[in-house]
Amino acid sequence: MPYTPDTARETAKLLAQGGLAVVPTETVYGLAADATNDRAVARIFEAKGRPSFNPLIIHVDSVEMARLWAEVPPLAAKLAAAFWPGPLTLVLPRRSDTTLSHLVSAGLETVAVRFPKAEPARAILHHLGRPFAAPSANRSGRISPTRADHVAKTLHGKVDLILDDGPCIVGVESTIIKVEDDRLFLLRPGGIPIEDIETSLSVTLDQPDMTDIQAPGMLQSHYAPNAQLRLDADAPEVGELFLGFGPPSDGTVPTENLSEQADLTEAAANLFRLLHELDEPGRRIAVARIPECGLGLAINDRLRRAAAPRP
Repeated sequence: MPYTPDTARETAKLLAQGGLAVVPTETVYGLAADATNDRAVARIFEAKGRPSFNPLIIHVDSVEMARLWAEVPPLAAKLAAAFWPGPLTLVLPRRSDTTLSHLVSAGLETVAVRFPKAEPARAILHHLGRPFAAPSANRSGRISPTRADHVAKTLHGKVDLILDDGPCIVGVESTIIKVEDDRLFLLRPGGIPIEDIETSLSVTLDQPDMTDIQAPGMLQSHYAPNAQLRLDADAPEVGELFLGFGPPSDGTVPTENLSEQADLTEAAANLFRLLHELDEPGRRIAVARIPECGLGLAINDRLRRAAAPRP
């Protein structure tokens, strides 16, 4: 269903009735359910085949809405003022008086909260009047969707509605930051470079204890295609496709190129789309080296998890 103001109202009504809808955001397409409805949230886990220990992100349409469901300490408020709406998720203490489904937090005393920038998501939240929970709209562990047709390939028949607003602009999931008193922990690199966060707030992000799952996207194997990936490749080996980055060198012409201009923003926007297009069981894909800076951190994080041994 194409996005319009009318279809946004229809989607909000569906969610209020316990339905499951695919919602476009600036990062990826999300699989949305009313975050206060246990049965609806359980449908997310069922449709995705997602393990129940993996928490979800709730989406809000303002800082004020966020405060109804989570504690927002001063440092978190500064982050929100600087980067909301946008591709930043804050892991915050969950309010004790909230009616939020406990399935959202996967047993944790925290909740991951995001204020998306994309118009469809904000319009739906406005009409719904409360948060929706929304992980990426794909089977658990597989390539994230940045177009509506990506969703239809894996979740056809498992959702009540797919709202189509064209390709996602950012193309990788949100940056996730956990806020603990006066410290910030990077749980997942994403659509906002960590350098921007550190510069804006004059802080240094800490690395958390990674033994426990504290937020979405922390599983070792994730975002995985059916094909096998080989990373940091200078050129393809015999029988491999080549996903390039930057101008072709040494006469090697990539099968596809994340960005011929070596633009990390363009590469992030193209990453999941090109993995979808190249993906087939039995294929082998060599991926060019991506710089470990800016959005390159998020791109490399997704690629490493996509290439990790499957459980």
